[in-house]
Amino acid sequence: MNDAPEIMREGDIVQLTDPKGRHHTLVLEAGRSFHTHKGALAHDDLIGRPEGIVVASTGGTSYVALRSQLEDFVLAMPRGAAVIYPKEAARIVMAAGLRPGSRVLEAGAGSGALSCSLITAVGPSGTVVSCERRADFAEVARKNVERWFHGMPATWDLRVGDLREVAGDGTYDAMVLDLLDPWEHLDIAARLVRPGGVLVCYVATTTQLSRTAEALRVTGCWTEPRAEESLVRTWHLEGLAVRPDHRMIGHTAFLLISRRLAPGTVLPPRRTRPAKGAYGDSSESG
Repeated sequence: MNDAPEIMREGDIVQLTDPKGRHHTLVLEAGRSFHTHKGALAHDDLIGRPEGIVVASTGGTSYVALRSQLEDFVLAMPRGAAVIYPKEAARIVMAAGLRPGSRVLEAGAGSGALSCSLITAVGPSGTVVSCERRADFAEVARKNVERWFHGMPATWDLRVGDLREVAGDGTYDAMVLDLLDPWEHLDIAARLVRPGGVLVCYVATTTQLSRTAEALRVTGCWTEPRAEESLVRTWHLEGLAVRPDHRMIGHTAFLLISRRLAPGTVLPPRRTRPAKGAYGDSSESG
């Protein structure tokens, strides 16, 4: 086993944690300094040293210095659009069944947070195509992805324009729709996602959730959709004072997950009966 420490180098993304647990993210650059009201810390005091050390600012504040994990980077990255939180990104990667060599299309690159997770999941033999309608958001996403991977990943194809215009052809193992109106793009998903492939729709409201689910059922080429949300609650740990923290990352979005059926397949009738009024009160019509 190699116990040699990993050395922090210029260009590395580093997270500093102060005694109160507050995080500060910086990109190491020779000659620069990190400043707070507690004093300054020279980047040169970190470059060439192993991660996991404690360094002090000129004001005497101590910081634990570690390379940032992707989760840390996402929460601190510059934003154009809102980011997909790590808790949803992890679920998307798992629900989509992504592995080295997978091909995935992302509609709505936002700030590039999910793109980083998808690129990591598919590995050097996979492909991630990200379509972003707004050029300014696409530029933010490009810079964030390049910052995390220290350059443009060869497996990433960022396309600027409306999904219908830039999606092109091809076959994908999974597709992620992070759009205001995913129900309007199910025909594109049906054309591009292979039979057995996965569609994940990321939506913020129950209205979007309901409309997308009903649209999936109407198309007839997807399995019964599954809806979920992820909640993360941290805990306070101080001796015997063990309790949930007062703040938590609660609802941020819903994931609606479905899989592509083979052409010509007809699902068996649903056995569950909808609640009274679920589709409106039609008993008085006519």
